[in-house]
Amino acid sequence: MSALDWQKSSFSGEAANCLHIAAADDGTVKLHESDDPDMIVTTTPEKLRAFILGIKAGEFDHFAEVEGDG
Repeated sequence: MSALDWQKSSFSGEAANCLHIAAADDGTVKLHESDDPDMIVTTTPEKLRAFILGIKAGEFDHFAEVEGDG
C-alpha cells in the first residue's frame, strides 16, 4: 500500500482535533482524528456517503442531546 495523502477540511483552519480523510489504493476510504492518527477507520465511499447524508438529515442528533434539553 502506498503512503496515504491525508486531507482535512478547509473549514478546520489551524484548529486541533480535526478529522482527516484519505483515499486508499484499494478503493476504501480511511479516516482518523489528528489527535490519534494511529487509530484508523476504514470504510467504503458508499457507506461514508450514507453516513454523511444521515448526519445532514439529523438522524444522529439524539446523540448530541443533553439530559434536560427540551
